[in-house]
Amino acid sequence: MLVAAVLAELGGLATRAVLIEATSRREVDGALRRGEVVALSRGRYALPRVRTAAATAHALRGVLSHTSAALHHGWEVKLVPDRPHVTVPRNRRVSSRDRAVADIHYAVIAPEDISDGVATGVELTLLQCLRTLPDDEALAVADSALRHGVPPATLRRVAMSVRGAGSEKVRRIAAMARGEAANPFESCLRLIASTVPGLCVRPQVRLAGTSMRPDLVDVDLALVLEADSFGWHGDRVALRRDAQRYNAMVVNGWLVLRFAWEDVMFAPDYVRGVLMRIVGLVAKRAEPCCSHECSA
Repeated sequence: MLVAAVLAELGGLATRAVLIEATSRREVDGALRRGEVVALSRGRYALPRVRTAAATAHALRGVLSHTSAALHHGWEVKLVPDRPHVTVPRNRRVSSRDRAVADIHYAVIAPEDISDGVATGVELTLLQCLRTLPDDEALAVADSALRHGVPPATLRRVAMSVRGAGSEKVRRIAAMARGEAANPFESCLRLIASTVPGLCVRPQVRLAGTSMRPDLVDVDLALVLEADSFGWHGDRVALRRDAQRYNAMVVNGWLVLRFAWEDVMFAPDYVRGVLMRIVGLVAKRAEPCCSHECSA
């Protein structure tokens, strides 16, 4: 299940080339044969439940929405839902059997807000996700939309036009969104970092004098945060390459913290605690030394 696990870490969608780089050609082909991953199109792979979601929505006479619609648009998400999100008209009666195969939402959706006849359109999908999802999931969707070509002006339009409950949250997440973010793992780490006073990280900043672009960088604190996925660090060659890379950052004056996918996704309090402690440590080191030390 290594390929499926890597695909889940990548947000449910990935190209064949990326999966092969993270695992191997043999493992990817084996996962395809076993049905652990499926091909959506030439060179574009997904977890099986991503492909079956549209059929479920059609059977329920509804449309994919929320993170299921995001996946339909080709945007990676923090966690691929076990059951697709399906929105049906407000007066639709849904049986308990149907509720067992989908998370049902009710709304009036205009025809122009439906994409490909099966999912909410780009702007409505962004609005639903940014309004209703937890902050980290919402940011992962917004980052991914920008990464895959949604114009920043579209996201700004969604944020400016929203009214009512959750509108402040929509505008806040939209303002944070960055297309430079590499994947949902990195987006979720950045969201946690945004809650730490004194910490301001940006994605994929090139370190001065090098070709390295770490996942997240706080230039003022000379701090690097790396979102370490097992798929890219699971053999001796990768271990040596990464050790050399991290050593190069450290000897050039950067503090480097590495976070596992499981901690970022499921133990955010631990991650936040580490970040708060490192910010405090950097601040303490920056304090002027006491008088007797300075006179020594």
